[in-house]
Amino acid sequence: MGQWCNMLPQEWFKFVNQQVKVSTEEKQEYEGLVFTVDPVSASVVLVTFDENRSASVRVILGHAVRDVQLVREGDEDTERKMRSLFIPAASLEFSTEELEERKKDLRAWLEKNLIPVTDEGDILRVANVLTIGAPYGPEQCSSSNEIILARVQSLVESKPGRESQQ
Repeated sequence: MGQWCNMLPQEWFKFVNQQVKVSTEEKQEYEGLVFTVDPVSASVVLVTFDENRSASVRVILGHAVRDVQLVREGDEDTERKMRSLFIPAASLEFSTEELEERKKDLRAWLEKNLIPVTDEGDILRVANVLTIGAPYGPEQCSSSNEIILARVQSLVESKPGRESQQ
């Protein structure tokens, strides 16, 4: 790969849910599944599972990454396993239909407020800088941009009918 920090986020995204080997400038190697790549720092979040299917998470800082090699492509099972790792306990209180309805309502609210949002499966992506996962409340908003994070959380908090959804 080379020049990891100079790659575009779309290039990093191709590694998500894939088994990779990351080599660092200090000549260390780490293998695992890529959960995500931070678009600001180029840091790689790797997940490894032991025999008991418990997971450990390691963050390799972007500036230290020398090379990332694909070891094995992920499949649906890998994606499902990775998603289930970080499902908030609160989302388990809702049925699949309820979660889908909450996501649809939130997307409509954001669009009504002229916020660019795309639906990416279980995630709503706002302006390519923020994500909102199940159960689609302000606590599930995630972004490295604190200003955008605070504004979108405030907007999600002010959504009509939100009180009845808690």
